Amino acid sequence: MLLIQLRWIAVIGQIAAIAVVQYGLGIELPLAPMLLVIALLVALNLASLGGLRHRAEVGSRALLTVLIVDVAALTAQLYLSGGATNPFTFLYLLQITIAAVLLDAWSIWAVVALAVGGFASLTVLYRPLALPPRLAGKLFALHIAGMLACFVLDAALLVVFVILIMQNLRRRDARLAALRQHAMEEDHIVRMGLLASGAAHELGTPLALLSVVLGDWRRMRPLAAPEMLQEIDEMQAAVQRCKSIVSGILKSSGEARGDAPAVTTVNTFLDAIGTEWRLSRSEPTLQYRNAFGEDVPIVSDTALKQIVFNVLDNALEASPSWVALEAERADDALVLRVSDRGAGFAPEMLENFGKPYRSSKGRPGGGLGLFLVVNVVRKLGGTVSAGNRPEGGAAVTLNLPLATLKVEDRSPGR
Repeated sequence: MLLIQLRWIAVIGQIAAIAVVQYGLGIELPLAPMLLVIALLVALNLASLGGLRHRAEVGSRALLTVLIVDVAALTAQLYLSGGATNPFTFLYLLQITIAAVLLDAWSIWAVVALAVGGFASLTVLYRPLALPPRLAGKLFALHIAGMLACFVLDAALLVVFVILIMQNLRRRDARLAALRQHAMEEDHIVRMGLLASGAAHELGTPLALLSVVLGDWRRMRPLAAPEMLQEIDEMQAAVQRCKSIVSGILKSSGEARGDAPAVTTVNTFLDAIGTEWRLSRSEPTLQYRNAFGEDVPIVSDTALKQIVFNVLDNALEASPSWVALEAERADDALVLRVSDRGAGFAPEMLENFGKPYRSSKGRPGGGLGLFLVVNVVRKLGGTVSAGNRPEGGAAVTLNLPLATLKVEDRSPGR
């Protein structure tokens, strides 16, 4: 892209120089062949733009080819306008500089050899300029003025080129840093998944034992008082919830096989999330509003349900008296917003939102929940944002593209 931009500048500069020499100074130039060279450069630029639409990267050979064409075009224009006596011969240095930055070693020396060979050939092979009589005695002054113009043009183009190169390098470094960060986060998630899967295996037996013991307690006379039975029911509900979480972990890790993904709709999925979360928590504090609109079939994603639960649990911990879950549609995306009336996020928490072990709770392992939320949503092609509400409290927004959740169309009988 840099070469394309510089070539457009070169085309404009050549047209301006030809106009000044031909019509300003009255020096006759072979306009037809010089304009033909410019037309070839324009065609090369248009072809390069078309090629960039079909491939993201350009190889070293392609860069070498277009630089050779640029050097050849400059040589042709200098041949038609005085050869080595033309002060714009120093533009060869710009071509060599571009090659030194963009190409590998042998390609750089190939461009240097071509530029030197072109300059040397112009000392003996060129079309002399036909100066009008009024300029016959001012040849040296014209040459100095041309050298000044060439110097200014060379310096300006080099500055533009270096600035663009540095911007590209900074963007590349930022992309590499982001990729490294994502790789570290994914490695961290894999380790956490292995630990969670192992813990789920270990927890299965004690949870089953607790369920049996609580059932026995329920049948014992000394524990048959109504208040004790209520507490036993709450304990059984908590054990059942733990077993459900363990089953979900094992299913996600591939231990539970043979279960096809459940097909549902957005509204059914969201209503189930609201109902299940309310039933599994003792505090019925959830304010649920579904404004999604026209229903869409999707695949029921256990991971998505878990991350919504995670955000709701965090909100409940910050605001035990009120938590809100709102769902709406924005173009082709499902937007879920969880709000609370707690203390809100501290500025440093917002800066490091979604980073592991960044939490205001002050306990070991804190911050992993939101870290997993951000990464699961990112895997689904969505984004997570957080902020503080003007009326107080915090809000976490999940933006999920429907394309990653929708059921693919299938022909009848497939």
